[in-house]
Amino acid sequence: MFPSTPFVLSFALFLTVPCLFLFAPQILPLKHVPLSPPNPELEDLTLFHRATLASTTSSTSRTVHSRLGTATNPKPKIAFLFLTNSDLSFAPLWNKFFNTTTNNKHLYNIYIHADPSVTIAPPGGVFQGRFITEAKKTERGSPSLISAARRLLAVALLDDPLNLYFALVSQHCIPLHSFHFVHNFLFRNAPTRLEKAFSILPRYKSFIEIISDDPNLPDRYTARGDNVMLPEVPFERFRVGSQFFTLTRKHALVVIKDRKLWRKFKLPCLNIDSCYPEEHYFPTLLSMEDPKGCSHYTLTHVNWTDSADGHPHLYSPEEVTADLVYKLRESNSSYSYLFARKFAPDCLKPLMEIADDVIFRD
Repeated sequence: MFPSTPFVLSFALFLTVPCLFLFAPQILPLKHVPLSPPNPELEDLTLFHRATLASTTSSTSRTVHSRLGTATNPKPKIAFLFLTNSDLSFAPLWNKFFNTTTNNKHLYNIYIHADPSVTIAPPGGVFQGRFITEAKKTERGSPSLISAARRLLAVALLDDPLNLYFALVSQHCIPLHSFHFVHNFLFRNAPTRLEKAFSILPRYKSFIEIISDDPNLPDRYTARGDNVMLPEVPFERFRVGSQFFTLTRKHALVVIKDRKLWRKFKLPCLNIDSCYPEEHYFPTLLSMEDPKGCSHYTLTHVNWTDSADGHPHLYSPEEVTADLVYKLRESNSSYSYLFARKFAPDCLKPLMEIADDVIFRD
């Protein structure tokens, strides 16, 4: 007796299914599924998360930060963060700054965020191999400059737990003192006995300009539209200041951990003339998070007396003298400026001529 026809058909179909999986790829052409393009925002968030996690882990180690400066533990370092979209024209001057003595090498690290859409000549020297691979395209007056600075902070946090200060400078910046002077100034307050015992980072302050009474504050606040910054950033808490800062490790972590304010400051501007996100985000964030932990002034001198199109005064070779250096060091606070901008590339020659006898002689 033969089995019923429906049973035969069902059994044949059951045997056919595995054959389809086996032979179909050889008979039918494979359909190409395009890969989704990389998400810059997601890549940054991943980097920031890694840096935060690594810093949290390192802070629990008693061998990293305890008894800073003693023979048993390395001294604290300064992370110099170079943000550029052109050649580092003053690399020879910075090389001399870092190499004033052979004892400086264990006291600093260098990180360069260079716009990958621009061809930049290799600066060599201490800058060799210091370009970060996470760099992305930047544009003036856009949130991309905020992102670039945050990437530099994250990479420096990840790279070395002894990076305790983070100084952001540009290709147009020059040092106004020797490295020895800068390091001693930043780390002039030694950790207390209690801080040593419990591996607590000393209470260093961040040097960032925070201005609350700028006459252009209302226009800058509404540059993205009326009430757009609310509720996260009410007008009375909005601040402005120089984009060039020197932050403590604590505040560098505050910057890369932030999500709330970034959602507001990354929004496109409607009034381009009043919108400089990089001059708004950092002062507002740190003023809201830890105003007493910030000096409210920058260590980078900028001359705005004859600014044009939002750019500060550009110093020319004819202006470079010893008296200019002495004048640029002067500040309204009790401390000296450590860096200055904005210098034209052809200022290198006269600056090198006075480097040893003026700039690096404190």
